[in-house]
Amino acid sequence: MNQIAALVPMRHNSQRVPGKNYRPLAGKPLYRHIIETLLVVPEITSIMVDTDSEPVIAGLRRDFPQVRLITRPEHLRAPEIPMNEILAHDTAQVEADFYLQTHSTNPLLKAETVSAAISGFLSKYPAFDSMFSVTRLQTRLWDSLTRPINHNPAILLQTQDLPPVYEENSCFYLFTRQNLLSRRNRLGERPLMIEISRLEAVDIDEEADFEIADLLMRRRLGIA
Repeated sequence: MNQIAALVPMRHNSQRVPGKNYRPLAGKPLYRHIIETLLVVPEITSIMVDTDSEPVIAGLRRDFPQVRLITRPEHLRAPEIPMNEILAHDTAQVEADFYLQTHSTNPLLKAETVSAAISGFLSKYPAFDSMFSVTRLQTRLWDSLTRPINHNPAILLQTQDLPPVYEENSCFYLFTRQNLLSRRNRLGERPLMIEISRLEAVDIDEEADFEIADLLMRRRLGIA
């Protein structure tokens, strides 16, 4: 059986949504949602949380003793530090065949989606050497110079007939430590894209995202 370690980085400070990692969403701190999801993914053999947040550390120690805590070193705490450098540090803490990185800011991600993605990737490995999640877009896109990206303005196709493009939604990545270190990147030379639904892929980056995620989670859980 492959050893798959889940990695969840959580910074204490957030510039656009203060305290978002431990702020209540649908009745519980945001970080709890992704931890509870990962715990029921059968392919995941261990979970690690990299953080410098005392509220997150205290909550994990109290409620999730099976989760391994990694205190983020001081030299990796600045907001401009690339995530790949943090992952290089974290993957040295626990040996695994593959590492699955996700975020607390994707609370609507479902365990069955993660499980199916891992299984699908393993069935294709090593033809594909890494994996990441995407959201399909079929809309008219333009660049900053008013040039069409994915359509011909002279041929007004219905948007559902446009060739799809895919947004990297940051819900999850799967990679090996060897590829991470050799490329300094989560994505290998032959990454597999896994499409997930737009509702499940909601990412909390701004205050409006938090409100949307809270409403969607409350609807899913059937709470007011």
